[in-house]
Amino acid sequence: MNDYLRSLTPTQQVGTLFIAVFGVLVLTSMAVFLLTLRERRTAHDETWQTELHNFRELLATSWVMVIVFWVAWASGETLATLLFAVIAFFALREFITLSPTRRGDHRSLVLAFFVVLPVQFWLVGTRHFDLFTVFVPVYVFLAIPVASALSGDPQRFLERNAKLQWGIMVCVYGMSHVPALLLLQFPRRNYEGKQAFLVFFLVIVVQTCMLVQHLVMRRLRRPPSLPGISSSFHWESWSWGIIAGSTLGALLSFITPFKPLQALVTAFIACVAGSLGHLVMKALKRDRGVTAWGPRGKSVTGANGLLDRMDALCFAAPIFFHSVRWYFGA
Repeated sequence: MNDYLRSLTPTQQVGTLFIAVFGVLVLTSMAVFLLTLRERRTAHDETWQTELHNFRELLATSWVMVIVFWVAWASGETLATLLFAVIAFFALREFITLSPTRRGDHRSLVLAFFVVLPVQFWLVGTRHFDLFTVFVPVYVFLAIPVASALSGDPQRFLERNAKLQWGIMVCVYGMSHVPALLLLQFPRRNYEGKQAFLVFFLVIVVQTCMLVQHLVMRRLRRPPSLPGISSSFHWESWSWGIIAGSTLGALLSFITPFKPLQALVTAFIACVAGSLGHLVMKALKRDRGVTAWGPRGKSVTGANGLLDRMDALCFAAPIFFHSVRWYFGA
């Protein structure tokens, strides 16, 4: 099998990977559907129903992410960058729906959506990596409050600008690092045309970490470690999730430019960043009085829950990207 895979071109290898992933998702979805039918006939175990519902949500998240990345890979580098820019636009919109704005914020919002976001992804698409890594945390950090100050509205100035800067950092800066992975070059590793494997590696290890963390917490049946922020977070289950994601990363080293130990370390970094970033986003939601960014929340946000599916990735992608680029000099 390994000899057969090595004989394929990079494009064929990536295509084979997606076929395998879609096959696993189809089989898993069919199994969950059959369990759902069974549950309708014997709907008496409320705990089992809750666990099945939560697993279906995780499965739906996996479907969304795999489809997005398949479309991105099939579209080519330019269209992939544009696709993630559109995702970042709607993610930022969801974030802003939970952050009340004033008339004095209109200039800053226009700047964020129609200047900062396009420029950030243009820098990615043109491989200006040195500028793209500092554009938001340096230049935009100053530009947003200046635009707000020019409106002449000082009321809750710090809070309003902090919320918008947070949204830009998470939704625009974080998301922009995903297509950037597709553009990294590893001249000494014979990895040309295989960068889609890096995106897959990042997504699969982070999703595995989150899934194992969720399942272990359900089995522990212990009080959460941080009940004020998350009802499903416990340090023990979190540790098992990190171990599972890191181990899977080491096993998947053959699809990356990493050796097994390097893959283990990079997967560990991505899992820690993604899982703790997800916890941070839960804290933000609790602060806003909702349980989800989408329609399942306690208030009507006009959003579709995109951030619920992408929040861990928005935190993991920048850490993963810069760790890989620094270590390999890509």
